Amino acid sequence: MSTHYDAIIIGSGQGGTPLSMAFANAQHKTALIESSHVGGCCVNEGCTPTKTMVASGRVGYLARRGPQYGIFTGDETDSTENDIKVRMKVVRQRKRDIVDQFRSGSESRIREAGVNLIFGTACFKDERTVHVRTMDGPEMNLTADRVFICSGERPAIPKIDGLDVAAFPPSILLDSTTIQELGVVPSHLVVIGGGYIGLEFGQLFRRLGAAVTVVQRGAQLLPREDTDVAEAMLGVLKEDGVRVLLNATPTSIRPAGDGDSTAASAVLVTVSGQGSLSELQASHVLFAAGRVPNTEMLNLGAASIETTARGHIITDAQLRTTNRHVWALGDVKGGPAFTHVSYDDFRLLRTNLLEQGNLTVAERLVPYVVYTDPQLGHVGLHEHEARKQYPSRRLQVASMPMSYVARALETAEARGLMKAIVDSESQRILGFTCLGIEGGEIMSVVEMAMIGGVKWTALRDAIWAHPSLAESLNNVWNFLK
Repeated sequence: MSTHYDAIIIGSGQGGTPLSMAFANAQHKTALIESSHVGGCCVNEGCTPTKTMVASGRVGYLARRGPQYGIFTGDETDSTENDIKVRMKVVRQRKRDIVDQFRSGSESRIREAGVNLIFGTACFKDERTVHVRTMDGPEMNLTADRVFICSGERPAIPKIDGLDVAAFPPSILLDSTTIQELGVVPSHLVVIGGGYIGLEFGQLFRRLGAAVTVVQRGAQLLPREDTDVAEAMLGVLKEDGVRVLLNATPTSIRPAGDGDSTAASAVLVTVSGQGSLSELQASHVLFAAGRVPNTEMLNLGAASIETTARGHIITDAQLRTTNRHVWALGDVKGGPAFTHVSYDDFRLLRTNLLEQGNLTVAERLVPYVVYTDPQLGHVGLHEHEARKQYPSRRLQVASMPMSYVARALETAEARGLMKAIVDSESQRILGFTCLGIEGGEIMSVVEMAMIGGVKWTALRDAIWAHPSLAESLNNVWNFLK
C-alpha cells in the first residue's frame, strides 16, 4: 500500500521548506521528507551557526585592538594589544541557542501550513514512487504527481594516501560541521583547503587564539577570484597571523603520541610543496577542500534520473531532471552552492508550477559574500571571466584600495580593495568585488544598479551620505583604465 501526494519534497533546506509550504498553501497535498532536522545546511551547519561564531571572533579581534582606539581594559600604561579570555563552550552554546531558535521556528511554520513532515531517509522505487524508512522504524511508500529533490551536499574528505580516519578521535579530524562543536580552542589548527569555508574558519579560530596554518594545493587562495583580490586576501590573513602554504599538498596525516585531543601535537601532517616535504605538528585538522552531493542513497537510477560524474543531478533551465515528473533544487544540482541560489530555485518553481510562469535560470545575477573580516562581496563577472566571455569588447577595470574610503579610515578598517569591471561602450557594470569592511553591503548597492541596468556614471554622480561606505561609489570609477 502507498499514500499518494500531489507533491513530495525530499530535503527541508532553504529551497525545499518554502516550496513545501507553497504547495500546501495552494491546497496541494504535500509531504516533506527530512533525514535529520529541518532547515537544511544553512540553518543547522552553514550560514546561521558559522556567522554566529564569526561574530564572536570579531568581538575578540576588536577587544585585542582596543588600545588602537584608545580603549584599555587593563593597564593603561601598556600600549600593546590586550590579551583576552575565550570560553569556547560559551561561544558554542550561543551558536547552539540561535540554531535551535531558527530550527524550531521553521518546523512550526511547516506544520502550520499543512505539510506532512516525515522524518526519515528516502529513495526512489520507480519514477514516481519514493520509499521512506522513518526515524521511528516503520517504512512506507509514497507516490506523487511531482517530486522535488533538495537533499543538499556534505563535506568531502580529501583523498590522502594512508589516511585512516578511524585512527583518530572524532574531535581531532574535523569538517565544517564538527569543528563547530569544539569545546576548546585548538592550539594549532591545520586547515586543508584555501577556499571560502577554509578561510572563514581559519581566520575565526586564529581570532579565538589558535595558531592556524592553511594548506592550499593551488597557486592562490580562493581560486575563483581574480589574482589581485586573492593576493589582497592573503595579505589580510598574514596580517592576522594565519600561516598560508600555497602550492602545497598534504601527503599524509597520522597520529602523534597517544592521540590526546588536548595535546599541542596530536596530529602530524606531512606537506609536499616547492620540491620538498615539511611536517606540521597540529592539535586539530579541518578538512575544507570541497563538498559532495547527497545523491548516492536516493537510488536515482530507479527513477531514470541522470547525474554528473561527481553525482550532481542534471537539470534543465527550469530545474527539471531527466525524469519529467522530478525537479531538483539547491546544492544537489551543482552550480553555485549558496543558500540564496537554493531560495531562488524555490521562487522559480513556485512561479512556474503554481503561478503559470515561465522563468529559467538563464541570466541569473548571483551575488555572494565570504564572511572573512573584512568581508569579500562579489556580483557578476570577475575580470578574468569578463575578458574570456567578451574578447572583442573594450572592457575597463577600476581598482581602488579601501584606504581611500573615509569611513574605512575613521573606523580603522581600511584593509582590502574595491574592483569594478565595466563595458566601455554601454557603460554597464559587468562585475564588482569589494574586499573591505561590510563588503557584502557595498556590493549589494552595486548589484541593485546592475539589476536596474544603471550605468556606472550614475553611481559616480550620485549624492551619497557622508561619511558612509556607499560614498566610495563616487570615487572608485576615477580608477577606470
